Amino acid sequence: MDNDDFTLEKKALGNRVQELRLKIIDPSSNNPISQEELGLRAGTAKKTIGEIERGVTNSKFETLLMISKALNITINELFHFDMEKYKAKRE
Repeated sequence: MDNDDFTLEKKALGNRVQELRLKIIDPSSNNPISQEELGLRAGTAKKTIGEIERGVTNSKFETLLMISKALNITINELFHFDMEKYKAKRE
């Protein structure tokens, strides 16, 4: 496996988290929730959410479970992304 650091997978997961976060509208501002707000809801730091969205960290499964719960989705839904488009970008 030439992708032993899972760079593409981390980027795909990060984009998925960001995509889902941006779909949640904060009723007080009528804007998507921020990384900070998602972090508060998930019990983690804004910095962690940012690192996940950029695909630069190896997230603990527990953190991903908390994020999926904060997004009101299943962990399965969190991992529902198309790896083919990331593989195509690399080629």
